[in-house]
Amino acid sequence: MTRYTESVRTSLRDRVLDAAYGLVADAGWAGLRMAHVAERAGVSRQTCYTEFGSKDALGQALVMREVDRFLDGIREVLDAHGADLRAGVTAGIEFTLRTAADNELLKAVITSQRGGDGELIAHLTTRSEPLLDTATAMLGAYAAHAWPEVDDYSRELAVECVVRLTVSNIVQPVDSPERTAERIARIVTRVALLPDPE
Repeated sequence: MTRYTESVRTSLRDRVLDAAYGLVADAGWAGLRMAHVAERAGVSRQTCYTEFGSKDALGQALVMREVDRFLDGIREVLDAHGADLRAGVTAGIEFTLRTAADNELLKAVITSQRGGDGELIAHLTTRSEPLLDTATAMLGAYAAHAWPEVDDYSRELAVECVVRLTVSNIVQPVDSPERTAERIARIVTRVALLPDPE
């Protein structure tokens, strides 16, 4: 595939995702139709199906694009704290929770789920493997570079804890972002300092 073709396809994909994002934010996921997405994006319905295959695949792509955006922001926050593991983890979690609370797509997803439509939220819960794998891989690589003093086993546990607990608190918050971030960071810091059992 030529660079030009890749650029056109990326632009088309982003246009369709932007259109779907706007429609979901406006009216929720349940009533979303590929025809509406196509109309808002200025493309044919067949183009949407060719690019994504199904409404469910479109939903997965929407969620994963938000995950990528979150991870870019988290990297910046972590970079600002350098080698300070506890401060970095706390700031990263708080950033994630605050950004999620203001994210129109996530608000629509969570509101729809509370109204009985659990189709899109499944990408954050029961079918969340791509999300969890992506976040875990990025944070694992970051942690290995930023905190080399933490052994591999403890670092893996710590990253898994931070990812799963943060996602859980996005879907069902139990406290303020600040207090939640402090609590998760305390757990993660303790796990990271555990000695490797081997």
